[in-house]
Parts: sequence; structure tokens; C-alpha cells
Amino acid sequence: MAHLALLSVSNKTGIIELARTLVTEFNFDIISSGGTAKTLKDAGIPVTKVSEYTGSPEILGGRVKTLHPRIHGGILARRDEPQDITDLENNHIRPIDLVVVNLYPFTETIAKPDVTLPEAVEQIDIGGPAMLRASSKNYAHVTVLCNPDQYPEYLQQLRENGTPSLQFRQKCALKGFLHTASYDNAIATYLANTEDATLPPTYSISGTQIQSLRYGENPHQPAAWYQIGNKPTGWASATKLQGKELSYNNLVDLEAARQIIAEFTESPAATIIKHTNPCGTAEADTIFEAYTKAFNADSTSAFGGIVALNRPIDAATAKELTKTFLECVVAPGCDQAAQGILTKKGNVRVLILPDLLTGFPETLRAIAGGLLVQTSDDIIADPSKWQVVSERQPTPNELAELLFAWKVCKHVKSNAIVVSKDRTTLGVGAGQMNRVGSTKIAIEQAGDKAQGAYLASDGFFPFDDTVRTAAAAGITAIVQPGGSLRDQDSIKAANELGLLMLVTGIRHFLH
Repeated sequence: MAHLALLSVSNKTGIIELARTLVTEFNFDIISSGGTAKTLKDAGIPVTKVSEYTGSPEILGGRVKTLHPRIHGGILARRDEPQDITDLENNHIRPIDLVVVNLYPFTETIAKPDVTLPEAVEQIDIGGPAMLRASSKNYAHVTVLCNPDQYPEYLQQLRENGTPSLQFRQKCALKGFLHTASYDNAIATYLANTEDATLPPTYSISGTQIQSLRYGENPHQPAAWYQIGNKPTGWASATKLQGKELSYNNLVDLEAARQIIAEFTESPAATIIKHTNPCGTAEADTIFEAYTKAFNADSTSAFGGIVALNRPIDAATAKELTKTFLECVVAPGCDQAAQGILTKKGNVRVLILPDLLTGFPETLRAIAGGLLVQTSDDIIADPSKWQVVSERQPTPNELAELLFAWKVCKHVKSNAIVVSKDRTTLGVGAGQMNRVGSTKIAIEQAGDKAQGAYLASDGFFPFDDTVRTAAAAGITAIVQPGGSLRDQDSIKAANELGLLMLVTGIRHFLH
């Protein structure tokens, strides 16, 4: 008796070629539903519609097609269980050897702008997941394929072995369960986000491994890269023009760089990252100037850094990028001349990410026995809402300089202090156990350039020591969140020392 295959796919890539090979080379009979049956019939491939096979018409506008004992009995029957075989014979059910199913495009639907809830709900597949789960459960006897990428290997298995190996069928079953799990997760997440709650009562996450990494933060830690959803977004959608494979630490640093550079959209800007902290960030009239200023801000730390640019790479900038060792460079574009220059440094990873400046994601962190989730720190700084607490009033230029320092400080590990001037970081104090310690590091790094410079702090000042340390180094203006019970002490010190001080009312701790 001929083998029996059930084909019912939303993504019809490769389905005609697969079906034709199954029929002509391996003597399969094919049953199919809806649009898949029409596609095969139009291609001249013999096919029996599911409704003809089951004797039951498609009903409810196609909502019910494959939910029938002749379908699920044929999928779930155990070939080594006599009672199952008897049940098949008594009910005139043929065993199904191959199930090829992928699901309605739910994630693609909800990605469309202005999609309505009813439109999204209509793309929730019911029969597809049921068939995937049934065939995956019965992998001992059935092969399930849920992705066109699996078709060539399946046909190779038939040609080499006459039947797919148990190991192959089990591997396919795993993909089937992962596919339905990811699909259900996308639905649950979408519906949860339609509620009024800021964060849903139930939070689930599912990913598909797209790359096995050499190791994690350290060589003794295995690591892998997972994509969320079926369609590549974010870093999974970036184009790598050249260089080695990305590492775990590269990806972590690239995301830190992306979040900093996303703060700067109006003027050309560049940032250089080491261990998720910026060692140099700058704005300028051209991307060449911005990178040069960012590099010179701390050329020692820039060695082996991660560079993010908010404008396409041009030839002049590419030439500068090749003058030092860099791990990665990312930009929204790169012209042909620049690409030719960058090939001289073949090991540097050059990535193009057109949506490099797109927002900030919610953050997740694993803890023992649980998961912490918070909404993104996406508040846009608005100096018009800042409060001038010093006697000295700011000029427009001083406000612009403080805004620059504040944007950078937001993305430095707490306790964070940033000293800047001329829209360029001069010193960065990151992750210290006290704010004065961070201030001293930033000021020491700035050196003589701290004269007339600007200082931003991610947290308030519980004492006036930071203000006095800054003033002693020549700092002329400070921006900080405010909110300490002893704010007045710092304000008094600023007035005594002739400093400008603004408070934002917003803090940006980063742990």
C-alpha cells in the first residue's frame, strides 16, 4: 500500500516540489486541505481533499477542516499496538506516515500597523497545532515537518534509508513542539498586552536558537543566541558585512551601544563601548567628527571596543575606524567606498542595522526561582521640565551640554557620573559603590579638560561632597535627579561655589 502524507501549510514555500517528489519518486498518496489542496491541484499533482477523505465538509468558513477521527486516528495510531491497528481497520482509517503543517501567520498579522483584535484572533490556528502535537507525540511512527527548511533532509532520509530514522523523527517532533509552544506564546503575549495592566499577570517567553556561541561571558560557560518570534528582528535582522562570528559579549555590548546611540537622532553621533559602559561618546556636525571626538575622549579604552554610529559609514570614517583594533562596528548603513576600506581590517565585525535607533526594550533578568520584568526606561529627556535650583541661570548652550551629559549618564552603570564638554565625554565614572568615588574617577580621567566642563549624575546627592569635588576640579554646571532629603545642602554648596545646578525629577539607575 502506498504511504499517506497529509499536507496543510500556510507557508507554501517548497510544497509543490516536496509533493511532486513524494508522489513520483516514493509512491505517496496525498491528502490536503483548503488552499494547499488547490495549490497542488493547480500544479498537476494528484491530491485528495481532506473533506473527500473524511466524508465531512469543511464548515464554519474553514474553521473546521482537519478535526476529524479519520485524520487524528491516522496520525496517532501506534503501528506496534494491535488494538490501534484493529481500530483503524474497523473505522476505515489509513495510517498517516507524514504530516507537513505550518500555521496561520499570527505573528506576521499582529506585526502589521493598526491590526484589530478580531483580525488577530482570526489568525489563531486550531487544527494546525492539533496536528503538529499529535504527530510530534507519535514520532515513533510518524514524521512531522513544520518548516520548509526540513524538506530536503527528509527526502534525503528516504533516499538513503527508505524510511526516516527514529532519531530524525524525534528531532522533527521536538521542532514541532517548539513551533506550537512559540506560537501559543505569541498569542498569549499579544492578548496579555491588550489588557490595561502595565505588565501582564502571566509572563511567558519563547525563543528559537539561531546560533550556538563559542562560549558565554567566560570560556567555561556554554551559550547560545535565541530569536524571539518567527520573524528576525533587532540584532537577528542585522546584516554582517564582514568579520568573525559574534560572541556573547559582543552581543551584550552591541545592545548597550545601540541603546546609547538611540538617544541621539538629531545630530551625527558616535559611541564606543567597553564592558557595556561608554568610554567615549560624542555629537558633531559629521559622523567623521563624531567618531574622532568619541575615540579621542579615551583612546586607551577604545582599543578593542564596540563602536555604534547613528549615521551611515562613509569613506573618511571608515579610514579612521581601521586605525585601531575594534571588535565590532554597527551603523544604519555603509557606502561602497567605506566597505572597501573596512576590508583591510577583515577581523572586525561590521554590522548594518537600519533600525539601529529604534527605542528601548523591556528588560528581563533571571533570579533564583523566577524572572524580573520591567518596562523600558524610555522617558525622553525634556530640559524644559527641569528645575533650575541654583541662583545661576543656564544659557541655551549650557542646557544643551547638560542634556548631552544626561543622555549618556542614563546608560552608564550606577553609580554613574559623566563629565563632558563640547558634546563629548571627557570622563566616565561607572559602577562604583559610592557617588564620590565615581566622581573622582570621571574627573581624574577628564584631567585639565574638566575646567569649564559639565557633570551629570544618575542619582541624587545625599551630601554636598560631590558638588565640592566637582567644583574643585573646575566643573561649572551639574545636572542630577534631585529628591534627597538633604538636597538643600548640595544647592547651597553650588551657590556658594558659583555652580549652575539643575534637577530633572527623574533618575536613571542602571544595575
